[in-house]
Amino acid sequence: MALWGGRFSTATDSELTAFSESVSFDKRLYKFDILGSKAHSAMLAAAGIIPFETAEKIDMELSEIEKRIDSGDFKFTSELEDIHMHIENALIEKLGNEGARVHTARSRNDQVALDIRLYLREEITQISAMIKDMQRALTGQADANDKVIMPGFTHLQHAQPVLFAHHMLAYVEMLQRDIERLGDCRKRINVMPLGSGALAGTTLPINREFVREKLGFDAITANSMDAVADRDFAIELLSALSIFAMHISRLSEDIILWCSQEYNFIELADAFCTGSSLMPQKKNPDIAELSRGKTARVYGSLMALLTLCKGLPLTYNRDLQEDKEQIFDAIDTVKKILRVYPPMIATLSLKAENMLKAASDPALMATDLAERLVELGVPFRNAHHRVGAFVKWCRDNNQALNKVSLAEMRISIPEATPDFLELFSPESSVAKREVPGGTGFKTVRASIDLWIKRLD
Repeated sequence: MALWGGRFSTATDSELTAFSESVSFDKRLYKFDILGSKAHSAMLAAAGIIPFETAEKIDMELSEIEKRIDSGDFKFTSELEDIHMHIENALIEKLGNEGARVHTARSRNDQVALDIRLYLREEITQISAMIKDMQRALTGQADANDKVIMPGFTHLQHAQPVLFAHHMLAYVEMLQRDIERLGDCRKRINVMPLGSGALAGTTLPINREFVREKLGFDAITANSMDAVADRDFAIELLSALSIFAMHISRLSEDIILWCSQEYNFIELADAFCTGSSLMPQKKNPDIAELSRGKTARVYGSLMALLTLCKGLPLTYNRDLQEDKEQIFDAIDTVKKILRVYPPMIATLSLKAENMLKAASDPALMATDLAERLVELGVPFRNAHHRVGAFVKWCRDNNQALNKVSLAEMRISIPEATPDFLELFSPESSVAKREVPGGTGFKTVRASIDLWIKRLD
């Protein structure tokens, strides 16, 4: 008979048992369930609700159960539904009535809310550390290639010369915001729900602050119905992970393009690529492609959880059992990406000559011409129009912008002086952009040094 079976006169149908079990996936919460049960039983003893001797026995046996699960010497069965019932049943089998006291003044509703928060709190710490490893790999590439110039792109068209290091640091900045979002989300996760009971609290004189302090939470939940009924903290986490995955997907797209013969900017190490079963010459950027694809999987978990919660009346509904697989899958997917991506980035090699050649198209310095006119007092919109006319004249006359004479340039840009003919160097174009946040050599070098220090 199930631990909740006192009200029932017949056994649960086997198909319902198989349909409703969650231990096949929620067993990963066992350490957090045990941690919460230890704190809860200690509180019950301190509040005079159960004997101290009983709490000590419960604590010791919970440690033994944890060791058994760690070693694989613990039997899981669908008849006991979930990880909570497995651990409680094991306690009762060993301690009898003393073990049966562990569930005093709590419900599985507030128990699972506690377990998930404890679990997510730890996962955020791990994922944040892994994202920092990703930042280190990107910063390492920037540091090793701080003088390499490449074309920057808008609309997938060559736009202006930029430093490769500047491009890498753009993703470092994005990942930093991902870490900050995770940290901010952790504040709302780190609120202790235990003591809310099924939905209305308890008549017993429990001490929620005792448990909060013992488990390291910042606060306790203020409303018992809210505490057991909502998963917005998990939705927020999956939202943050989805934004992270989006950033990785964008970086993946850059990597994939740069590896193509059309770009030919980088080469990935053989260890992080695969080949074709048919075409012997192929070397495919699979990590980048799979990471781009797995972003859809993280998005799917977020949408599933949003949809799961959108129509639920207060308070707890069994639908919420479906939250864990989505949470677990999104976290697992992100961690898989973060295990393989940093070493791939760390070992990629640049084809700097190809990058510089692509950035040397004189048309990429058209903005430099317009800004030189601004320095001479020409309003920018007028300067933009004149340089645009100059570019058109060069296209119409099949001439490169840096091959015309001063007289030819003055057809469109009357104010042009001899130094205008020297504005077509990608190195000088980059060197002049020493504004905060710009792609100038000194500015980017300072950013690299700052990030190395921050990530050390």
